[in-house]
Amino acid sequence: MPVKRRVTIAQIAEEAGVSVPTVSKVINGRPEVAPETRQRVERLLQKHGYQRRTGQGDGPVGLLDLVFAEIESPWAMELVRGAEQAAHEAAASVVISVLHTHAGPGRDWLERIAARRTDGVIIVSSRLSVRQQGQLSARSIPFVVVDPEGEPPPGVASVGATNWHGGLAATRHLLDLGHTRIGMIGGPPDMLCSRARIDGYRAALETAGVSIDPELIRYGDFLVNSGHDHGHSLLSLETPPTAIFAGSDMQAFGVFEAARQRGLRVPEDLSVVGFDDLPLSSSAWPPLTTVRQPLEEMAALAARMVLAMGRGENTEARRVELSTDLVIRESTARPR
Repeated sequence: MPVKRRVTIAQIAEEAGVSVPTVSKVINGRPEVAPETRQRVERLLQKHGYQRRTGQGDGPVGLLDLVFAEIESPWAMELVRGAEQAAHEAAASVVISVLHTHAGPGRDWLERIAARRTDGVIIVSSRLSVRQQGQLSARSIPFVVVDPEGEPPPGVASVGATNWHGGLAATRHLLDLGHTRIGMIGGPPDMLCSRARIDGYRAALETAGVSIDPELIRYGDFLVNSGHDHGHSLLSLETPPTAIFAGSDMQAFGVFEAARQRGLRVPEDLSVVGFDDLPLSSSAWPPLTTVRQPLEEMAALAARMVLAMGRGENTEARRVELSTDLVIRESTARPR
């Protein structure tokens, strides 16, 4: 079987109708290339699956890029801690970027890291288009997606948690206590982890023979205010829930406040379960029953994976889901 020859910069330049230095500038994130020319070269790099050759001067530089769509929640700090720990073990440092969008890294960002070089990129809770994947690959920048917002494209390595099982376990716990009217406050409906947690909630109810009431399912943004607002909305129903499963600990804290404002006690009048097991959860009052997802371990694993990919090891993209565990504390009890 003939071996497929590796495409060269010269071949890309000839097909694009530009000079070899122009192609090199695109690959290395240099700014002095016209936008139309840059796009034409990038399309060809992606089409041919170009991979930059590595040489003696292309060894590790000791930098890992950790890229967040948003960084408004304490769960981001848990991920930073895990990535930093793994980077420290490899004598590397972590550079944090916040995109303020879930659409994935833009061209400006890609050009900046290509120009300064990086040993790899960890992308948190973002979509990654085929084009963005090709742009990273063409620049020989290894990358791993943590807690992907949508279904990762084929060939993209990712690390997540067993969100469906976590949603199932949280809801079963409330069912076992005797609750049958259980509210659910998920995250954004287009986020993979949010959909999985809600699907686990639905599966637990169906298995227990409890009908699913769409009125009890709400979609938030995983932050405190959405837990507060949706908590008020659920508790103002004609037949309010006796328990609420919040899709994040931050939303659960918002539910705590909504219940307090309505004169309800947790767990005597309302049971609440969260998701994440942030450090704040054990010191809240009452201490929060929650589903632990191993955020530090997820980020540390992603960092080790991307560093290994940069060394030419572990080159097969793989999808890893770390297990979640229900942590029972004092925010849940039998219904009155």
